[in-house]
Amino acid sequence: MTRFTKKRAFITGAGSGLGRALCLELARDGWRIGVADVNREGAGQTAELLREQGGEPLVISCDVTRAEDLEHAAATVEKTWGGVDVVVNNAGVSAYGDMETIPVERWRWIMDINLMGVIHGCRAFIPVLERQGGGHIINVASYLAFLATPGSTCYNVTKAGILSLSETLRIELAARHIGVSVVMPSFFQTNLMDRLFCTDSGKAKMIRTLFSRSSVPASTIAAYVIAAMEKDRLYVLPQWDARLLWRIKRWMPGLYMKLFTFLYRKGY
Repeated sequence: MTRFTKKRAFITGAGSGLGRALCLELARDGWRIGVADVNREGAGQTAELLREQGGEPLVISCDVTRAEDLEHAAATVEKTWGGVDVVVNNAGVSAYGDMETIPVERWRWIMDINLMGVIHGCRAFIPVLERQGGGHIINVASYLAFLATPGSTCYNVTKAGILSLSETLRIELAARHIGVSVVMPSFFQTNLMDRLFCTDSGKAKMIRTLFSRSSVPASTIAAYVIAAMEKDRLYVLPQWDARLLWRIKRWMPGLYMKLFTFLYRKGY
């Protein structure tokens, strides 16, 4: 790392999955890491793995739906380390089903965690980054942020919101020397399905199968994300399929919509 010599990071959803993989990737380079998760046991397990890798963990119990938890986390790392270089808003859950089949309370649930959790994280840590003269924010979305695939309406909306937020912050924060990246992976090996809500059991089985059959480990995604952050990239698409669909959607949006509509009508 040449941009962040003090090596201080804060990561939500760090108790498992991509969050843990990002912690381990940074720990190999001697980073101090704020391990934040609503699951205290998972965060503790990550902390032990970090110590084995040579990292310096600081476990912080954090529910991203509570703005005060993120504000407390920001105050804790600033008091403990004098600041933070990289903030990763990673915590998230999944829900699938057609628009009208998802109960309103589930809409609120996924919006509070996936989207408001990122908003709370950015609001809490931007003042810290500004006071110290800069830093970097990584917001974890999904390639569904731009694909708009049918059958995952509420999940798509939250991830599209993260994409729009990240693009806006990239412009707003540039003059304050705060970089912003938005991560949009496709399927990879993760525990995201552990808290899956789906209105269709057949579709839930299919989604779990897609994730389980992926040959891409979370560690590969994490390494790509860290490399992209070092290069100050805004759009981070770790896999070839996400990059291909990103280009098709941006260059030929009309064709893209017709193609996906046709495939969905045919049952794919």
